[in-house]
Amino acid sequence: MQGKERMRGIYTSVNDIRKKVYAEVAWLSYNYKEGDLSEMEQIPYRIIPGEVSTYRESVFLERAIVKERMRMAMGLNLRKASEHAPVSQGAEECVKPEKYYEPPLINVIKFACHACPDNVVKVTDGCQGCLAHPCQEVCPKEAIHFENGKSVIDQSKCIKCGKCIQVCPYNAILRLERPCAKACGMKAISSDEYGRADIDQEKCVSCGMCLANCPFGAIADKAQIFQTIQAIRSDVPVYAAIAPAVDGQFGPKMTPEKLRAAFQALGFADVVEVAIGADLCTLEEAEDFVREVPAEKPFMGTSCCPAWSVMVKKLFPDQANCISMALTPMVLTGRIIKRKHPGCKVAFIGPCAAKKLEASRTSIRSDIDFVLTFEEVMGMFDAKGIIFEYLPETDTMHGASGDGRRFAITGGVAQAVVNVIKEKYPDREVMVEHAEGLDNCRKMLQLAKSGKRNGYLLEGMACPGGCVGGAGTIQPIPKTTAAVTKHVNVSTHAHAHESYYQEMLKEIEEGLFDYDEE
Repeated sequence: MQGKERMRGIYTSVNDIRKKVYAEVAWLSYNYKEGDLSEMEQIPYRIIPGEVSTYRESVFLERAIVKERMRMAMGLNLRKASEHAPVSQGAEECVKPEKYYEPPLINVIKFACHACPDNVVKVTDGCQGCLAHPCQEVCPKEAIHFENGKSVIDQSKCIKCGKCIQVCPYNAILRLERPCAKACGMKAISSDEYGRADIDQEKCVSCGMCLANCPFGAIADKAQIFQTIQAIRSDVPVYAAIAPAVDGQFGPKMTPEKLRAAFQALGFADVVEVAIGADLCTLEEAEDFVREVPAEKPFMGTSCCPAWSVMVKKLFPDQANCISMALTPMVLTGRIIKRKHPGCKVAFIGPCAAKKLEASRTSIRSDIDFVLTFEEVMGMFDAKGIIFEYLPETDTMHGASGDGRRFAITGGVAQAVVNVIKEKYPDREVMVEHAEGLDNCRKMLQLAKSGKRNGYLLEGMACPGGCVGGAGTIQPIPKTTAAVTKHVNVSTHAHAHESYYQEMLKEIEEGLFDYDEE
């Protein structure tokens, strides 16, 4: 596992606070009485009780940070430390189920940021002051000298080339990088005038890797927990469209057979697996590839990861037309649900922060009403006091293919498309490359731009391991990958071309049905 992912899957105090905030916001929404949000003022004292700080230098600072986390969990804007107002200020806007995110989605809570050193080469106490002095010998700027038998780096001369790090026999020289910036494949994070993290929103694609890797919990995204629950409490049925990466996310006692009962216990009318939409996306991308590559496009990129596709538009605008125009599995599934249940609302439940922005696009708002991450939904389960082991077992939501469920894992999307092409066009050769993490996606696109991937199907995934490594996941990536693979292996059919829904693909794509009619 990459160094920048070393915290993933470890339950830390940061995870614990996030979970408590989501649970409290969910509780507030389930118990909301019209016009009364006064309970918001008490929540920070329940999450951070007492008079002595636990995590930071001040209990008051801890509560201030929790207040801003609460506001973002309710979809409200972040406030500065200089703004004095009740935590509930403007919260009445959250009562509206139709409220969408106001940009930016991902924010730095400035007074929670540690102002981490960013790209500093430093000698540690491990230095043995060896006679050879290899660090000094290789330094091109003569930035290293010795004091009291130890190496010292003159930061004014150091160019951060890393040569001293490579040659130190004791591994006593380290490069200190801001974890959020290191995790950002878009190079969108720099330092403000106080040395705190600052996000360039023009570069950001909302992949959420910065918030997943900040060890101080200073970065958070907005949520729709409150709005979703308000919709559930209304007379309108709300359906949960659950992403394939769900397998194993809520622990071993939440089996696929219990998902339906679990989400119905939260108040959802029913659940549908988004892997059904993945099958339809696969069919569309297979046809697009055969028709367009190389006749119209030199290569084709998959469409399902919004952070990847937005990255291409921002950094490789001349190649943006090479990304498939196929609707994503989330959107296709939303359309299926709304065709079957006119007048309902749909909440996408998944691992991804970027899906929140995808769903807020004007062209998609009629298909997907809410987006929640697994981590946010776990807060809802806590708020309702749902014990998984006591839930009844039903079916496993059979309907999707094994390939559709494999969309959650790196390489799964491309393999699904290849399998359809092999079935329908057996003489057609398909060359494939896939990349995980936006740094690697960028390198793959650079090769494609230079003409070295002509004829290829390129799969880009912003998160490590694919969707199983999304910013809103709970479990370690290998554990979730194993759980997804297990679910793939019990699928009733293997490939997308066997989908029960393929006959309605054209009308679902083009919206040829009326949501107000059966």
